[in-house]
Amino acid sequence: MSELDFDPVLHPPARLQIAAILAKVDDVEFAVIKDLVEVSDSVLSKHLSALNQAGYVRLEKAKRDGRQRTWASFTAKGRKAFAAHVRALQILASAAENPVAAE
Repeated sequence: MSELDFDPVLHPPARLQIAAILAKVDDVEFAVIKDLVEVSDSVLSKHLSALNQAGYVRLEKAKRDGRQRTWASFTAKGRKAFAAHVRALQILASAAENPVAAE
């Protein structure tokens, strides 16, 4: 099997879940991600910060309904990295389905 292009920033399960959510929408509120991924505020904040520092996610804060809210969205770099990571996972899954030839 050739070298797979796994992205270490996206590979942790919670970040992969976050990326899958972001891939389907223009932007999503922090609380929605938290509910879907089922992590605490602090854990989600840490993962979003890592994705933001890598340039994969844009975070925007604004007041709505009298409260400060945070929205996350993929950057073009993030979408490209996620697509490459998914391709690597698909290659790995496909290889697992094929029998290994005896030497």
